[in-house]
Amino acid sequence: MTTFADLGIQEALCPVLEEQGIKEPTGIQREMIGRVLSGRNLIAQAPTGTGKTLAYLLPALQRIDAAKRQTQVLILAPTYELAMQIAGVARTLSREAGLGVGVLGLIGGASLARQADKLKEKPQLVTGSAGRILELARQGKLKLRDTALLVLDEFDRMLDDQNLQDTAAVVRLLPKDRQVVMVSATVSKKALERADFLGSPERITVGEDEAAQKKRSHYVVRVPFREKAGMVRRLSRRLDVQRGLVFLNRSFDAERTLARLQFDGIRAGSLLGHQNKQERQKAIADFRVGRIRLLLATDLAARGLDIGGIDYVFNLDLPDQAQTYRHRAGRTARAGAAGAVITLADDKEMAKVGQLEQKLGIRFRPLPGGETRPGKKKSAGRRRRDSSAGRKPHA
Repeated sequence: MTTFADLGIQEALCPVLEEQGIKEPTGIQREMIGRVLSGRNLIAQAPTGTGKTLAYLLPALQRIDAAKRQTQVLILAPTYELAMQIAGVARTLSREAGLGVGVLGLIGGASLARQADKLKEKPQLVTGSAGRILELARQGKLKLRDTALLVLDEFDRMLDDQNLQDTAAVVRLLPKDRQVVMVSATVSKKALERADFLGSPERITVGEDEAAQKKRSHYVVRVPFREKAGMVRRLSRRLDVQRGLVFLNRSFDAERTLARLQFDGIRAGSLLGHQNKQERQKAIADFRVGRIRLLLATDLAARGLDIGGIDYVFNLDLPDQAQTYRHRAGRTARAGAAGAVITLADDKEMAKVGQLEQKLGIRFRPLPGGETRPGKKKSAGRRRRDSSAGRKPHA
């Protein structure tokens, strides 16, 4: 068995990982850690939930000189939530291992003056959105001349039409000899072409192992389009859902569906692109601790989030692309847990379900009875209202 120590991770970090239940490296971690430590430029693709964040964070933290009070590692992410999630993981690792590395998250929507004041503490690892990083750097508040490693998390998003300009502007502020590591669960042809300006990096692709695939089930429920919201409501009552993530394609539809679910007593919240930072943070916090059972989200808002204990993903709307389905499905059955993806499709959408099967090599099975989990009986005398109110979900 390969260990983190075998890969070159220093002794101080290994017991911290063990305390978190991380005893051996995943496939992408085995492929990436040594290469990042050696300074190579990389593009790494692996499914969601396979440990890409640790694959670059562990060697990044190890390479930082804690005595040098300058930004040495810069990590760009496409959403507020992902940037702060990365900062939280890095901060915990540094603190628990006694590395003394200062970590700071810089995101739009937060106080610019407060962030500028935090930069006076000279953090060695900075993560955030390209726009806010660029703004603080141009003001002279963030110094990037000593940055040795740049990481683009969800790099296909960081190099899309919306983010490319800011990402490229940040890159121009970095030293010419900096290392670049790019990671994502999916990689588009356009993103690969645009990555050439970052030094023709080596490409690594790691698929999901067979054991993990077997822990994730894919179901389809045939239902008229106008009845989909009602079906989600019924499924949320009849299935033993601990945490359910419901994907929709448009924020407007998500808001209407949320209102219907809440009216019927379902503990639900939303994570949508137009919400402000505080609203999104509250929704995620409520979902993590079990104050809400269902979280309605669009793909842009939920991309890259690592929320444990999601046992069901519901596709109220079918994704536009097969790779988007892969991202959604990857929110469940993580870290060895089992999970299920339930797709709601009307008659016209069933052909698209068949296309997803062919492109992704998966099989959609009908959900027995249309609404019940296989092998489980419905609870007798279950009330119309959400019967699990006040029950804390499993972590």
